[in-house]
Amino acid sequence: MSTLVGQDRAEVAPGYRARGTLPLRVEAVRQLKRRRTLVMGAVLGLLPFVLVAAFAIGGEPGGRNGSVTLMDTATASGANFAATCLFVSAGFLLVIPVALFCGDTVASEASWSSLRYLLAAPVPRARLLASKLTVALGMSLAAMVMLPVVALAVGTAAYGWGPLEIPTGGVLSAGTAAQRLVVVIGYIFVSQLVTAGLAFWLSTKTDAPLGAVGGAVGLTIVGNVLDAVTALGSWRDFLPAHWQFAWADAIQPQLEWGGMIQGTAVSLTYAVILFALAFRGFRRKDVVS
Repeated sequence: MSTLVGQDRAEVAPGYRARGTLPLRVEAVRQLKRRRTLVMGAVLGLLPFVLVAAFAIGGEPGGRNGSVTLMDTATASGANFAATCLFVSAGFLLVIPVALFCGDTVASEASWSSLRYLLAAPVPRARLLASKLTVALGMSLAAMVMLPVVALAVGTAAYGWGPLEIPTGGVLSAGTAAQRLVVVIGYIFVSQLVTAGLAFWLSTKTDAPLGAVGGAVGLTIVGNVLDAVTALGSWRDFLPAHWQFAWADAIQPQLEWGGMIQGTAVSLTYAVILFALAFRGFRRKDVVS
């Protein structure tokens, strides 16, 4: 009740502008200074160095049983190394920052008992969620861009600048490979919007950040498990996990959009529903923490 009264009074106060509350730059600075942001950035930044060290210790990868995969061409060039880093991290590692940034954002305020004070400032509920979601998605995208950029720099220093060798045969020039990697990053970000929606919705339902983050990661894993059940047949087409590696079509001699378009449609559908549920539920929620 006190929150609502505070909002009513502020709406008639001279100089009050709802759009001026909780600016994006303020929220971005707050989130960038968080320890979990720094730790996540360090983990993603160190991964390419760990892989280079692994290849140096274990030797260059090679095809097994006559088959060649993207991992087997990792040391061919910096572009190959960047693509390999995305390949080994897209299925799970890149899920973590998305779930962390989107699942921790509202629930952490509730766990610190600062959420009600933000609303009493007063920050309109839709404005608060929009600011936090925008910053969380921006940081998730930054994490996905950071990994291949660092990998490209480290891979180029270790293996040289050159074309991207395609495991199935053929090569992509360095310039074309860079453009295709941009497409890959964009698709991975869109495919992770489902995880972002799950985490953000759970973040508005609980006061425990770990519950929101863990719930989103857990449900994402369940989706991967269900996709592995071939008995589901065409029902798997409705699972976001079924299309998570459709970006592999972008690193072929001929760019194929079919799988990525279907994956984008599925991901956006789920994401829009989950974000709408988060805004609708939080608007009616009795905030006491």
